[in-house]
This record gives sequence, structure tokens and C-alpha cells, in this order.
Amino acid sequence: MCGIVGIIARGGQVAEDVLERATASLAHRGPDDSGTVILRHADVEVGLGHRRLSIIDLSALGHQPMKDPATGNWIVYNGEIYNFRAVRQELAQLGDTFASQSDTEVILRAYARWGDACLDKFRGMFAFALWDATRRRLFIARDPMGIKPLYYAHVGQYFLFASEVRTLLGTGLVAKRLDRCGLLNYLTFGSVYDPLTLIEGVHVLPAGHSLSWENGEITASRYWDLVSPNSEWGQPTPDVQLGEAPLREMLEEAVRLQLVSDVPVGVFLSGGIDSSALVSILSRGGVTPSTFSIVFREAEFSEQQFSRAVARRFHTDHHEITVSQRDVLEVVPAALGAMDLPSMDAVNTYFVARETRAAGVKVALSGLGGDEVFAGYSTFRDVPRMERVEAIARYVPAPLRHAAGAAMSALLPQKDSSRKRVALLAEGDRLLHPYFLARRLFLPAQCDALFPGSEKLTGESQAGIVQSLERARGLDPINRVSYLESRCYMLNTLLRDSDCMSMAHGLEVRVPLIDHGLAKTVLAIPGERKLGRTPKQLLVAALQGSLPDEIVHREKRGFTLPFEGWMRGDLRREVLPKLKASAVVGGPLRDMLDPAAVEKVWDDFDAGRTSWSRPWALFVVMRWCERNL
Repeated sequence: MCGIVGIIARGGQVAEDVLERATASLAHRGPDDSGTVILRHADVEVGLGHRRLSIIDLSALGHQPMKDPATGNWIVYNGEIYNFRAVRQELAQLGDTFASQSDTEVILRAYARWGDACLDKFRGMFAFALWDATRRRLFIARDPMGIKPLYYAHVGQYFLFASEVRTLLGTGLVAKRLDRCGLLNYLTFGSVYDPLTLIEGVHVLPAGHSLSWENGEITASRYWDLVSPNSEWGQPTPDVQLGEAPLREMLEEAVRLQLVSDVPVGVFLSGGIDSSALVSILSRGGVTPSTFSIVFREAEFSEQQFSRAVARRFHTDHHEITVSQRDVLEVVPAALGAMDLPSMDAVNTYFVARETRAAGVKVALSGLGGDEVFAGYSTFRDVPRMERVEAIARYVPAPLRHAAGAAMSALLPQKDSSRKRVALLAEGDRLLHPYFLARRLFLPAQCDALFPGSEKLTGESQAGIVQSLERARGLDPINRVSYLESRCYMLNTLLRDSDCMSMAHGLEVRVPLIDHGLAKTVLAIPGERKLGRTPKQLLVAALQGSLPDEIVHREKRGFTLPFEGWMRGDLRREVLPKLKASAVVGGPLRDMLDPAAVEKVWDDFDAGRTSWSRPWALFVVMRWCERNL
């Protein structure tokens, strides 16, 4: 796991100090080694920078940027190719030789052998950039599920890419201008959905995509998706009658592959089904994992009984990290400073990563993604019901729907859940699909009040999610939710937060439950098989009753933090002043946000009419803009 950066100057020069500074800005992602190279050709210069977190082949032979002596190609790479030994063996049988034991060299040789099609060979999480010396062509790619980030910008004669947006800003080659569509996107979901960022001209390379730069021309293409491209979009995914034994074998293979490492691998153990499933699979395979759990001193937040039950069942080498609410509260400023892009939901991830790395762990397996793949969220039941309501509402003339919505708004309590029910009826034409209502932070009318004129940006800000929705339309209702959860919320909130906050501490987090082959196979199973009396019944059944009943049937809860109380107590003196109308007028968003509407969000929270997440989200984006713009 590493950090990468690159600058291409067509008809110009790459300044050495700029490249070095950009590389140094990624030091937290790779504290073990650093390297830069500038390749100078007659018509173009290419600067590549790399910071290394040594996981596979700890020797100097894994140093990057790495050159292929046979072709003259260069690579900088962030991630892990879990099946690199199998790909290496295939290449060796074709006559290739290797100088190191690294997966980086395997990518170089695979590209030399198969070109862009090398991506079809890899199972892992990755973002890499490869300079093809013969063609004078840059080829960048991101893993199928979007676990590793990659951002790029094309500014005049320069093309830039990096693992973090802040690195691109730090070059001085990218203007510090806020992207209005990105801001609307953030207000809508509490994070920015790809391909947008908060910076004008800086884009996310989408999951499962590659991009090439050649003679100043940029070409992007999708090489993989969860929905099979062998039929037109909108056609149902074929039924897969996958039994418990084959699914169990796929799970075991995915977890086993992600143990590849030259340093010890631990497991985040919360005591939920997903992390417990990883421990069960490892134990069945003869591995005694080291497990790590965060345990709160305050009993109402502690999940100690569940993580201990799993540790006892599978005889793990268990480690408990005991903390208090106060410990977490104290890291809030540092967590805000670590955000590469603002997120309303990243403080918990920062804290868990910090404590795990401090315990001596460099690589940790996480159960992230289990809810999206195996239908664990309430959205899998709620959204199909909302779809049926929306279908009926379409037959009601718009004026009647709006009038009914106004009447409901007057009668129902002024709560977030009530507002969403009203919006489903009155604002359905602006919501695209009920899933996006379920995941919304601010509703359309609220966005209009907060961000005057934003309704004109709606089409452009929603372009990415419209594409995802079109690709999911032919799926059954449950699998449609699974696709949208994976390509929207998981991708742009959970995975981005996990990467940014873990790499802030030089910790590599691996997510076996979203191995792309496994995820695609499970998506092809009819949705009706995924919901039942047992949570995540496909996953639980595949584990053959190995999980304790108290784990399977426990009430679902995440790593919850008492933000509601904090916002009324210790955090109040930090958040409230930023949301005052006078502060907005003098702040970085003064030309975009309406000061009175921002202050009203706090007033609604103070009066119990809205949750803490809305004022907190506004506070986070303001702090991010102050720090980065």
C-alpha cells in the first residue's frame, strides 16, 4: 500500500522541486521508502513519484518508481495484487524472468505481455500508472471495486494524477477553485460521488476504469463492472443457482488470497456477522488469526461480549484496545485534518485505524462490504417498498401530489423521516430513484435553500449516479439496491473513508468480502434468496452454522459514536460558531451557501427537528475548505 503521483508536461518541463514536494505530501501513505524519477523526451517530460508502505518483498528490489529493463517502461503503483504469484508463474512459463519477489514487477511484465488486457488477470486492490516508453503513452487504472483511489486533472499542457486530491492542489498547477456540482453532491449525500470532487477540474477515475494519455489526448474506458456487459443494460442478470458449498469455496478463496503478505496480517473484529465470518473462514482453513477489537469503557457503547464470544469460539490471538468516549472525541480535530475529501462519516474509521496501527498491526482484514454484497442493510427491505409507492404515485398528477405533500408536511412531525416520506410523494421527479432518497442527507428543497441556484446544477451533479441507476434498472429490486449500494454509498463513502483514514496511519486495510469475482457472482443470485429470517442468510448459511447464535441474531449496529450528545456538549463550541450566519458570510463558502439557511440547520438540530448529521456535515465541509482552499 502506497501513495503515487505523476506529472506529464507536453512541450514543457516537470519541475523537480514540485515533484518532490508532491511526493513528500504522501509520506503518511508510505513511510518506509520514497522515490522519484523524471523522464525527459524531446516533446514530453514525465515525472513519477512514489511513497512506499512495504508489505510484499520488503527488500530494496521493491523500490519504486520501478523500471522494466526489457521495455524501458516505468510504473508507480498503490495496492496489492493478491494473485500475483499465479500471474507470475503464467508469465514465467511464457519465458519472462523476474528480478524481485514483488507484485509491482508482475504488473510491469504483464503489461509488456498483454497490454491493457493485463487488467483482466489481476485480483486485488490497486491504482497504478505505467509509462509506456515506446508509445510515449501513460496508462492508469483503478481496481474493479474502487478500493484504491486515483484522481487526475488535465490543465493546459499538464496532465496530473495522484492518490490524493490534496497532493494535486499542492503542486500549484491546479487552481484552488471549488466545484459547484461537487458541493451540491456533498450536500446531497454527505460525501462527493464520483467522478466529481470538490475541486474544479479534478476528477475521480471511476472503479473498474482505465485511462490513457497519448500525445495530449485522453481516453477513458470501463474494463469491468458488477453487471455483466454481455447483454444490453437494463436486462436482468442471469439467475445463478449457487449452492452453499460453492459459495463457501469462493469465500474461502477470497479470504485466503488476501493473506498474501510478508508482514503479519490481523483482523478487525467488531463481533458483527461480517468480521466474524472472516475469523470463521480463517479458522476453518487452519489459520489462527490475530484479532483486534475496540472496547469502550462505557457499557452502552461496548461490543465486548460479542467480539469475545467470537474470539473464544475460534481460539484467536485476541487483543482488546480499551478506550473511552473522551479518547475518540479528542481525535476529532486530527481526523478532520486527515480528510482528503470531506466526509460526514469518517471519524470512527480514523480512530480505529490509529489504535490498530499503534498496536503494531500493519495489515488488517475488514468485513467492510458484507452489507452491500449480502443484503445486510435496512435499505434492502425499505427501498423496494418505496419503489412500489413511487410507482403508484406516478399515476397521480403532479399538482395533486404536491398538494398532498404540503398537507402531509403540515400534519406530520417535523422530523427527518417525515420529511423523506413527504419528499417521496411531492419531490419524486427530482429524486431519480427511492434509493437515493434513502441515502440523502439534505432533500432537494433543503439544498435549494442552502445553495441558491443549485437546482440548475442538478443534472450535471447527478450524471454519475444516473449512469449507475441505468446499469441497475434491469436487476430485481433487491439486487438493484445491492448494485447501487456498492457503486454509490460503499464506493464514495465507506471505501474512500477506509483508505484515507487508514493510510493516515500507514495501515493497510483489506476487504475480502468484496473480492470482485465473489461480489459479481453473488449479485447474479436472485434477490429473493438473500432476505429471510436470518440476517445475510446467504453468508450465514455458507458458514455452516459456525457462528455463535448471539452473533447471527444480535441487533445490527455499527461502530457508533455519541455524536448527538457531543454536538450538544463538547463539540457545540466548535461547531456552532461556524454555522452562524455571520461566520458563513466571512467564510470560504460565502459565495455559495445562504447564511440564514445554514444557521437554520443548527437551529433545527437544537430544537430536535433534525439529526446531528446535517449540521455536522456543514461544519466538516467548511473546515475542509478553510484548510485546503
